[in-house]
Amino acid sequence: MTRYALLIEYDGGPFVGWQRQGSGLAVQQVLEEAAAKLNGGVPPLVQASGRTDAGVHAEGQVGLVELPGDLSPVRVREALSFHTKPHPVVVTRAAIAPEGWNPRFSAVSRAYRYRILNRRARPALEAGRVWHVPVPLDAGAMHRAAQRLLGRHDFSAFRAAACQAKEPVRTLDRLDVSRFGEEVVMVAEARSFLHHQIRNLIGTLALVGHGRRPETWPRQVLEGRDRTRAGPTAPPEGLCFTGVSFAAALDWV
Repeated sequence: MTRYALLIEYDGGPFVGWQRQGSGLAVQQVLEEAAAKLNGGVPPLVQASGRTDAGVHAEGQVGLVELPGDLSPVRVREALSFHTKPHPVVVTRAAIAPEGWNPRFSAVSRAYRYRILNRRARPALEAGRVWHVPVPLDAGAMHRAAQRLLGRHDFSAFRAAACQAKEPVRTLDRLDVSRFGEEVVMVAEARSFLHHQIRNLIGTLALVGHGRRPETWPRQVLEGRDRTRAGPTAPPEGLCFTGVSFAAALDWV
């Protein structure tokens, strides 16, 4: 058996999320059924570096699958991408996984991007890829407020009620908010995130951008550790899992 690292891209719109659920189609299921074609018809487990929710996209998800024989990474990449059709899931790169390597536990940093289309007209070409906010946002105020949240904190105020993490302390390394024409884009980086943490942060920062809350308010919410005091959970379609960093580089092809 050979262990392969996979770099995966997908549109989260049609799926219930990464992980298999009791009902509905999951990204994990699509990949495992594709990998079954290389495993004697038996779907092997495909692990991931992070579980994305329903509607959340990925351009840099990293997975791990174990397959029989010694297929080349190129063959695995091409075969899996072929067998995931017609679903919007593609393996863009593959590599032989080092001994003991795991996409979840070997990760040292994860990155996400959240896009807001900030204009009066609703999206046409970008529908399902952005959060449409028709009211003007002050991206500068959102960024300044975000910088007060960096570092190691108890993020209970931005944690989903269903979050299964053992404890709410996380180290937020980056939380930048920038405007690019009609788009307001947030980039977040940390070793790991709590369930809905990024979407709850965005929903809170948006209230600052609207001018409904001062720039100091998100930090006060953080210190209060009360989810009911924070802003709403931003919709999933604006969120994209952009990448994972590991201590040792993988030999992608």
